[in-house]
Amino acid sequence: MAFEFDWVDAFTDTPFGGNGCAVVHGGAALSEAICMAYVRETSLVECTFTGPSEIADIRVRYFLASREIPFAGHPTVATVAALRARGMIADGDLTLETLAGIIPVTVAGDRVTMTQVAPHFGQKVPADIVAPVGGLSADDIVGIPQIVSTGLPFCITVLKDVEALRRVALDIAALSSFARHLGHSDIDMMEPFWVTLSGATSAGDTYGRLLLAPPSPPEDPFTGSATGAMASYLWAHGMIAQPEFVAEQGHGMGRPGQAAVHVLGPPTGITGVDVSGQGAIVMSGQVFLPDDL
Repeated sequence: MAFEFDWVDAFTDTPFGGNGCAVVHGGAALSEAICMAYVRETSLVECTFTGPSEIADIRVRYFLASREIPFAGHPTVATVAALRARGMIADGDLTLETLAGIIPVTVAGDRVTMTQVAPHFGQKVPADIVAPVGGLSADDIVGIPQIVSTGLPFCITVLKDVEALRRVALDIAALSSFARHLGHSDIDMMEPFWVTLSGATSAGDTYGRLLLAPPSPPEDPFTGSATGAMASYLWAHGMIAQPEFVAEQGHGMGRPGQAAVHVLGPPTGITGVDVSGQGAIVMSGQVFLPDDL
């Protein structure tokens, strides 16, 4: 079966920056096995598959190489940028049906703004459990790490400075222990999102990293869903003075990405998070996929 696709770098306005995502138009009806195999074939972290929706403007399914996930940030930007480039949507508001719920999106030229759902604040995790996952010491961590989700859960972990962030190196054995502490057997869930309260450049206010376990690539260049969770954590815990800021990620990988972030509501009653970025189309064409594996 032939499907049209676009390969889009999200959270950047130029190719080879930010985070890549392949958008398979009309592929939402494909089986999980085919979708995961396609992600593995691309060597990307995530890909999306779109289709019609009875409850929103467009249905979007999000896949890692290992499983389907409810929502993801950079693939949302990539998907909407691809739809706009093909003339399938126009500037203005639209809604996406995802497994995390209905996601409102606003399109203005090459800028896509998604409103992530109100955060769910979950389990707090001792620093001495989280630090070894990144090869760090508990002294490198500021505050208490916590599981936070605005559609997909991450363990938000604030580091004391950029130097500590650069030292982060994934320890799979420690990640397994971390997962067991959370009561999970899978190590590709709720990974620590490491962030420091200074940008990678003078334009940024925060600088984050997300290291991933196999079969995903070793590091995610830009993580829009974790950015929303991180913003909620920082605002709720009084670690930022204003609810609007610029988040940076990917610079150490040579894939710089940037998002404009706006936490909605007061620190004690956050109602959602606007995460805004651009998308650059790298390639377009047809992909030929079997009915099933």
